[in-house]
Amino acid sequence: MIQAENIHKSYGSLHVLKGIDLEIKDGEIVSIVGASGAGKSTLLHILGTLDRADRGSVLIDGQRTDKMPERDLSAFRNKNIGFVFQFHHLLPEFTALENVCIPAFIGKTSRSRAEKKAKDLLRYLNLEDRMEHKPSELSGGEQQRVAVARALINNPGVILADEPSGNLDSKSAKELHSLFFDLRKQFNHTFIIVTHNLELADMADRKLTIKDGKI
Repeated sequence: MIQAENIHKSYGSLHVLKGIDLEIKDGEIVSIVGASGAGKSTLLHILGTLDRADRGSVLIDGQRTDKMPERDLSAFRNKNIGFVFQFHHLLPEFTALENVCIPAFIGKTSRSRAEKKAKDLLRYLNLEDRMEHKPSELSGGEQQRVAVARALINNPGVILADEPSGNLDSKSAKELHSLFFDLRKQFNHTFIIVTHNLELADMADRKLTIKDGKI
């Protein structure tokens, strides 16, 4: 599913990633851990094509993303990669249903088809009664489940999650962790999760630790 070779990334004189190699199989759940500032989110952003490495290659489902032009890369990312962030990034002026539909609209899916898929996902995530609510009317856990539905709307092969439970209470965090495993079982998504939550990290199929710029 994902192969990265010799990934290097610097910010000015700070050499954050120093030749990272990894391979993640289809359907795996992999956690990435390490000290603050170790480069966990930097690596996740490179794997997710949100940032480019200074050196090295990234292949996702056999396609060399680090060589793609920006326009092609944007389309590839929209179709193949879902993102879940710590602070949800839901648009406050739109309802839960509308927020979930946005990536599908960007991908040129018709409104009727996008809304049907979004409603199915929100029902699956036990948010059937919250579809027309705006983010300010939802709890933190509900907002994060809306963000998960948004990540799933285009049926991507891989979901990248950056501290997804970092802003949740312990009960909501446990529910989110269980949800990832349920989704893998139901849809065979691949998950790469950056987390400080040791419980979630240890539940993963593999735990990768970044230290001194390497895994």
